[in-house]
Amino acid sequence: MRQVNQEEVRMISIKRIVGIVFVFLATTVAWLIFGGVMTMRAHDQSSNLRGDVAELWGSPQRQVAPTLIFHWTTWEDQERTEKVEGKTKTVRQRVAVHHSDTVLPRSTAIEVGLDLDQRLKGLVWYALYDVSFAGRWRYTHERPEPGTLEVIFPFPEASGLYDDFSLTIDDQDRARDVLPVEGRAVTRVEVAPGATVVVGASYKSRGMDQWTYVPSEGVGRLEQFTLQMTTDFDDIDFPAMSMSPSRKERRAGGWALHWEFERVITGHQIGMVMPARIQPGELAAALSFSAPISLLFFFLMLWVLATLRQIDIHPINYFFLAGAFFAFHLLFGYSVDHLTLVPAFVLASAASILLVVSYLRLVVSARFAFVEAAAAQLVYLIGFSLAHFWDGFTGLTVTVLSVITLFVLMQLTGRLRWSDLLARRS
Repeated sequence: MRQVNQEEVRMISIKRIVGIVFVFLATTVAWLIFGGVMTMRAHDQSSNLRGDVAELWGSPQRQVAPTLIFHWTTWEDQERTEKVEGKTKTVRQRVAVHHSDTVLPRSTAIEVGLDLDQRLKGLVWYALYDVSFAGRWRYTHERPEPGTLEVIFPFPEASGLYDDFSLTIDDQDRARDVLPVEGRAVTRVEVAPGATVVVGASYKSRGMDQWTYVPSEGVGRLEQFTLQMTTDFDDIDFPAMSMSPSRKERRAGGWALHWEFERVITGHQIGMVMPARIQPGELAAALSFSAPISLLFFFLMLWVLATLRQIDIHPINYFFLAGAFFAFHLLFGYSVDHLTLVPAFVLASAASILLVVSYLRLVVSARFAFVEAAAAQLVYLIGFSLAHFWDGFTGLTVTVLSVITLFVLMQLTGRLRWSDLLARRS
């Protein structure tokens, strides 16, 4: 489009600015609607698919320590009265009285291996994992009475899958003789005063989101407790109300975490939260909700450059440029559930930049399109969008880019006489 002279520049009116503002507000409304649609899509898919994924892979696992109950019997003399042929008679007899008491292990040794296996379903990434569990609990019978020790081993979930399961008493496997009932495996062993019983349990399973070990329901006492956890991922995080490891070591591709306590009273658990990937649906919605900021700075930069260089860009031109920006979010939102995150982002970015550059090449000039407009779009569309990939730094990145933009605009327009620029010809 032709460049205009200085006299025509003075003809820029408030109506043109109002037109540009109207284009911006209309596009903002469209972005808000699209962001709401993407939020609903992600929420619906998450609600509908989570149950299916849990049935195939498993739910968050919560392994509770086995319960040890000591049963013993005592004999007591009891008297009772009864009537025989109209006469009251006192009868004495010895009666067996059964007792039970929950006892604690003297030591605990747990080994856990967690292997991450993230899966994408629709617009939702699920943090799935394989777990190998092995535990040994040592109990020393210090009571004077002989009796029976009942071992109740609860599975993390009643309907889960547990491969290569073993339940041992003093290294003798009893898994084949135990039929789990209501998500628990129960076995018994006779104990004498001073005897030591070693209970072992191991299995391989799989779950979702997080794995936790609960030493005791409520506040309990732990003695000679050790738990070693190995991961094949670097991004580790611990659940709320859990104990941090006593020490940790870097290993190839992951961590070795150690919890060691000689004697402690606690109601906290031990666990690991699986690393979560960026959710495509949530990202598409977040990009859409923040898009008006990027378009505002792009329009400001474009308008200032056009004003300084006396280039006439009509509000209709701004409308098509806004459509090119909106195309980025539209294409990304509906391609990210068919492509992985990076290819979908690259495709949407390339399409939007192509639309803007090819259009401004016709409206203004090739140099303006490929240099100023393309650079501004890279900063305000692509740069602002990439900031959402840096979890925890999104707001700071957008703030820094906004401050830099404000500085550049102030320097470019500091010598302009806006009253003359926007004045109408009588």
